[in-house]
Amino acid sequence: MKKILHNLLNGKKRAGRSHDGVIHPFRVIVGKEMSDHMHSWRFIIMVAIIALTCFGSLYTSLTNFGNAVKPNDPEGSFFFLKLFTLSDGTLPSFMVFIGFLGPLLGISLGFDAINTEHNRGTLSRVMAQPIHRDYLLNAKFVAALSVIGILFFALGFLVVGLGLVIIGIPPTAGEFLRIIAFLLVSIFYVAFWLNLSILFSVLFRQAATSALASIAVWLFFTVFYSMIVNLIAKAMVPPETASIQHVLGYQRFILNLLRVAPSNLFSDAGTTLLMPAVRSLGPLSMEQVQGAIPSPLSLGQSLMIVWPQLTGLIAATTVCFGLSYFSFMRREIRSR
Repeated sequence: MKKILHNLLNGKKRAGRSHDGVIHPFRVIVGKEMSDHMHSWRFIIMVAIIALTCFGSLYTSLTNFGNAVKPNDPEGSFFFLKLFTLSDGTLPSFMVFIGFLGPLLGISLGFDAINTEHNRGTLSRVMAQPIHRDYLLNAKFVAALSVIGILFFALGFLVVGLGLVIIGIPPTAGEFLRIIAFLLVSIFYVAFWLNLSILFSVLFRQAATSALASIAVWLFFTVFYSMIVNLIAKAMVPPETASIQHVLGYQRFILNLLRVAPSNLFSDAGTTLLMPAVRSLGPLSMEQVQGAIPSPLSLGQSLMIVWPQLTGLIAATTVCFGLSYFSFMRREIRSR
């Protein structure tokens, strides 16, 4: 934070010399926050864990690649997509690892974004500079999200590069676009947990409290929420004499309850984008299935299927950011 103050003062001095030499305060804070994240031990440890698990899943998918490709498989031409979804049971796939470890990465980058600065007394010093108050919160979010985006795209392109070297077949344009779409969905998914941890960082004074609150929410949706939905499903099981419409309504209700969890939204979106043969994410009647051709969908059609999931992730991220923004702008900052 001292470097931020130093760069802000230097920017004001250059402003007096040349208009082109002014450094925007927002860019100064974003650059400093990105540098702090990339040089922090917690980020290095999280990157090492994610990279090792992703390479392990890549090795598992490559060793079972020959058995997974079948002549009559509708997804037989999508070789590169199997690198992200294929697993033999010993290790989860690349997509599953991202869905499990991605929230921890977002929480680790945002749980002490505001409260640590306030406890150190540097928050009031930065706010004393002639900058807008929301620059600090926006810059912390943009810096952390930029680091997450760089990491995910680096891992995704690394998997594509290793697959290209080992398989020897270049990806098609459709496969490449689907991989890009999956990486963007992964960034939106982690952005939700990042905004949630920043919100707790604004609400709670101690960094340990905000970290525990963020991890508690993550554990609830990852472990306990599915158990609660299963209990509700058992209590509402329709009788054997129920009509087809009643059974379909029951299944749609349970699926909608499961989709409240961000991990389920990410899983549905990632599965549809990386498996073009997936034609629906809900129950279908015989009239809807009759006459359907078992062929892979185009990217546009897959995006139409997962559009509600994408909208839910973006809406949840926006709500968390709006709450943290509102709380931070109304919070009283006293000098120490």
